[in-house]
Amino acid sequence: MKDYIYDFHIHSCLSPCGDNDMTPNNIVGMAAISGLEVIGITDHNTCRNAPGVLAVAQEAGILAIPGMELCTAEEAHVVCLFETLEGALGFDRYIYKNMPHIQNKPEIFGEQRILNEDDELIGTLEELLLVSSFVTVDDARRLAEEYGGTAFPAHVDRDSYSVIAALGSIPPEGGYRVAEVTRDCDLEALRAQYPELQGLGIVRDSDSHYLDTLATGQPLKIALEEPTAKAVVDAIRQGRSGLGPL
Repeated sequence: MKDYIYDFHIHSCLSPCGDNDMTPNNIVGMAAISGLEVIGITDHNTCRNAPGVLAVAQEAGILAIPGMELCTAEEAHVVCLFETLEGALGFDRYIYKNMPHIQNKPEIFGEQRILNEDDELIGTLEELLLVSSFVTVDDARRLAEEYGGTAFPAHVDRDSYSVIAALGSIPPEGGYRVAEVTRDCDLEALRAQYPELQGLGIVRDSDSHYLDTLATGQPLKIALEEPTAKAVVDAIRQGRSGLGPL
C-alpha cells in the first residue's frame, strides 16, 4: 500500500456551471501545481470530457479517473468513478437515455464545451446537463458497478443536492461504502447528527468548478494498492477512507 494525494470530484468546462478555464490542460496543470497525484473528472451527468483530461494527465504523470457527478431522480448528487474510459462512456450513454432532454440556454446556464487533449473545441452538448436523471439513489451504485465502476454520495454535508438533504439520511438500500464531505465540513459534528456515517469511509473533495478552488484546501491522501483507476475503484468499494493529512 502507498498513500496518494487525491481529489476525486473535479468539473470541466463541459459542466454548464464549470468555468471555461476548466480545460483539460488547465485542470491537469493546476492539479500538478497543487501536488495532486490522483484526480477524478466528474462533470454533471456526462463523461464526455474525460478522454481529453485522461490523455493530458497521462503525459503529466497524474492518474485521472473517468467519472460523472450523477444527479439522481431525487435531485441528489452521486459521484461515479470507473475503472476504464470505455466503461465510463458506456455509463454516459445509459444516463443520456435515462434523463430528460431539455434544450440548454447557454446565456443562462453556460456553454457545455467538449475539448480534446489540446484544449481545442470539438463540440458542445446542446441538451442541458443540469437536470435530474431517472436513476434513483438506491440504484446508482449498482448501475455504476455494471459498467466497471462504483459510486458514493456527494457532499453529504450540504443542504442542497445531497442525498441527506434530499432523503434525510443515506439509505442502506444503496449499498454505499463511502460518502463524500466538503473540505470545510465538521465531520465529528456531522457524524453525531447522522450516525450512519460512522460505518462509512469518508473522502474529502473540492467539487471544483474553478481553477482557484482546485488549488486550495488541506491536501489529503488515500492508500492504494497501486496507482491505477481499478485500485481507486476497489478502494471505494471496500469503504476505505481518504482522510490522511499530510
